[in-house]
Amino acid sequence: MKRTLYAAAGLALALSVVPATTASADQDGPGRGARAPFTLGVYGDAPYGTSPTDTTEFRATPAFIASVNADPDVSTVIHVGDIHSGKQYCTEAYDRSIAALWNTFADPLVYTPGDNEWADCHKAGEGGGKYNATTGQVDPVLDPATGQPVDYAAGNPAKNLDLIRRTFFAVPGRTLGSGSLRVLSQAQLPHLAHPEDAAFVENVIWVKNGTLFVTVNVPGGSNNDADPWYGAPTASQEQLDEAARRTAADLRWLDTAFALAHVGGVSSVVVTTQADMWDLDGKSAAHVANYEPVIAELASRTAAFGKPVLLLMGDSHVYRSDNPLTPGSACTGDEGVCATDAWSSHPNYDVPNFHRIVVHGSTVPLEWLKLTVTPGAKHPTTATSFGPFSWTRITEH
Repeated sequence: MKRTLYAAAGLALALSVVPATTASADQDGPGRGARAPFTLGVYGDAPYGTSPTDTTEFRATPAFIASVNADPDVSTVIHVGDIHSGKQYCTEAYDRSIAALWNTFADPLVYTPGDNEWADCHKAGEGGGKYNATTGQVDPVLDPATGQPVDYAAGNPAKNLDLIRRTFFAVPGRTLGSGSLRVLSQAQLPHLAHPEDAAFVENVIWVKNGTLFVTVNVPGGSNNDADPWYGAPTASQEQLDEAARRTAADLRWLDTAFALAHVGGVSSVVVTTQADMWDLDGKSAAHVANYEPVIAELASRTAAFGKPVLLLMGDSHVYRSDNPLTPGSACTGDEGVCATDAWSSHPNYDVPNFHRIVVHGSTVPLEWLKLTVTPGAKHPTTATSFGPFSWTRITEH
């Protein structure tokens, strides 16, 4: 109930900032106004490196960006998180180098953070450190030349998330890249009941031609930030507080998005997270248990919405297209990825108006998804379409 009240409180501001689709606008002819098809470029888990010094994908990124820029259909770019691999360090210089690259996109870029650039920075493999059972302290990974920790804030995830916010979300409601895209940040909503939500500048909403887009900060890899930082015996209070506050804010943000979808008269919703919340990663179902509140929220809100909802994500790296909220859903994917039944990771749901795409990443040549939204279209659910959505995988050679 409190989350619903929160959504209602922010709805007036949301409607004033984000242009909603009205019934009269929906009467425009095909290709006109609010009924016009539009195209997005979606990618993630890039650029990756196999070591702290591997810059192969980073050096390939300018040409990749140029190829996306050269496509006249693309009007917006989405990055689904992970700006480096789990074998690279978390440094301020690297984050700023990615921001500089993204500024060369000819179109607005919307980004949702991944686990590798903040939630997993504590891991020694990313330059964080390791808990020392003898001393009860953390031994950080040190730069042999300076004797200082190699990671920003010695890999502390909360501080690295703050760095991500300062670097990529310095102005609430302003996108990256070039051009103009009007988005509403969670930091811009009234937060009388939950002032702590002002911190979540990375969560945004925007509406285009009858489709509402919403990003929520849900990191993958470490089960929604559940792996104890630095390999300590138990999670610290700082870690527990971070996960609890972010999850609660995410749920309120999803409430707001779907409330806006109902009141604004939109015809479809696109949700973007970094985490593949159904990926067991070779482990038991307990590995994805911390995602259950987010999945339950998505399922209930999607069912109540009754119109197409598409989820875009990265994290597990290999392309996959299916409906993990419906048992026996057809699956399209690479390298035997569809041999795993995602529904069984979070069973008991049956929401047919839902679909998700895992965007392929982490490999060269770099790949992006060309996603076209055709308002009013009712494409069958196939390997390349769902409701108003159709897509093509683009590999840059």
